[in-house]
Amino acid sequence: MQVNLRIRRFNPEKDQKAWWGEYTLSDALPTDTVLDLLHRVKWEMDGTLALRRSCAHGVCGSDAVRINGANALACKTLVQRLSGGNGSATIQVEPILGLRVIKDLIVDMEPFMEHYRSVLPYFINDSPPPADGRERLQSAEDRARFDDTTKCILCACCTTSCPSFWANEKYVGPAAIVQAHRFIYDSRDEGAAERLAVVGDTFGVWRCRTNFNCTSACPRDIEVTKAIAEVKKVLATGEI
Repeated sequence: MQVNLRIRRFNPEKDQKAWWGEYTLSDALPTDTVLDLLHRVKWEMDGTLALRRSCAHGVCGSDAVRINGANALACKTLVQRLSGGNGSATIQVEPILGLRVIKDLIVDMEPFMEHYRSVLPYFINDSPPPADGRERLQSAEDRARFDDTTKCILCACCTTSCPSFWANEKYVGPAAIVQAHRFIYDSRDEGAAERLAVVGDTFGVWRCRTNFNCTSACPRDIEVTKAIAEVKKVLATGEI
């Protein structure tokens, strides 16, 4: 099938502003991914194209881009999902929004990672270990409370699809709140108060306007908006 691929290009060393590159691929397969197409452009047509990718199997989250106006992982988006059913497809690829473009499809992830680090995304427990010296046990019910938010791969699809983040990059963003939720609801952790102080601040969860962009964008099907609501509930009631 024929694919007309439009890619948002920008090279800060020579471009004054971003522009659209047009590429026609005449023998694409319906089962090709958008990442496959980007590889073909880079390897067969224009080696200057810059993109970020690693595992190519939806695990590392490094190839998050904006495809036909919606955030997604290039490696998990099949051409057949974007086809008009007439043997061809027009696909537009651009960098995720709200983060500075370094080159072409590569953005500066540091502001996103700074928000991630701010919620202390690691296990905190200063109590003595169990008497038998083994692991801190947890019931299946307690584990289930944060199971969904353990699936985050830090691709930034949720945060960079959020209008509140576009409006103000100081907003900690959905991904950081998901990480905070994962530990706040962990019955073995003792750092909830510190994390709640971060997500309950001016640029925390109350910036969320509940428009569900984040949930729609998540490639791991995490119920992001629900997790944010649960963190809001803890802040409002004081009960986990």
